[in-house]
Amino acid sequence: MARIIADSGSRFDGYRIGESFLSPRQVSAVLGPHLTEDRKERIDEILNQRTYSIATVVEGLANTGNVSAVMRTAEGLGFQPFHIISGDTSFKHSKRTTQGAQKWLDVSKWESPAECATSLRENGYQIVVTRLDENAVPLSELDLTRKSAIVFGNERSGVSEEMLSEADVVCVIPSPGFIQSYNISVAAAMTLYAAHAARLNAFGQNGDLSDEDMERLRSDFYMRSTRHADDLLKRHLGLK
Repeated sequence: MARIIADSGSRFDGYRIGESFLSPRQVSAVLGPHLTEDRKERIDEILNQRTYSIATVVEGLANTGNVSAVMRTAEGLGFQPFHIISGDTSFKHSKRTTQGAQKWLDVSKWESPAECATSLRENGYQIVVTRLDENAVPLSELDLTRKSAIVFGNERSGVSEEMLSEADVVCVIPSPGFIQSYNISVAAAMTLYAAHAARLNAFGQNGDLSDEDMERLRSDFYMRSTRHADDLLKRHLGLK
């Protein structure tokens, strides 16, 4: 199941039951012996390529398969924060399409573009809205080495006017063919891959987690990789 959090500042910061608490480092120490060395090495490899510098935002997508496909792309490229602006749209994960990607991301849900944009700006993101517009900046000219939140709109009408008013940059993927626009999941894959490539070219790697985020995510991934993790942590605390 996805870790749904209230906002982009609410991240896993340890294991707490009542007055009992284990820090992320303590969680990793308790659960580490229950994971194989191969699994721990794989988690560390993934953490080294994770970043909070690119956030993926989807707004009002009615096709949950498309949301799930975007989520899978974001996770595969190492972009940890994922924001869903749902409004009146009901959202459920498509397990077949995500293939479990959602449980490895920080997934935030928002009722309106304004509250999502406010949180993103408070966390230092420029807001990049993808939209078919004659005045939009071509994807190839966009500076994706900056800390950026990239917004993808719904399948019928794109991003809302409210979301557009929050944009710092409007971006378009040029189409030299007869079609004017791409399917949302394809557009997201192309844009996010461009961001990944730009970061590799500029920095030599995508990952840039702080030591604190590295430890915090490691403990979270250990919990999600360990059978009966909750029982093991309770037993360590003397609660079971």
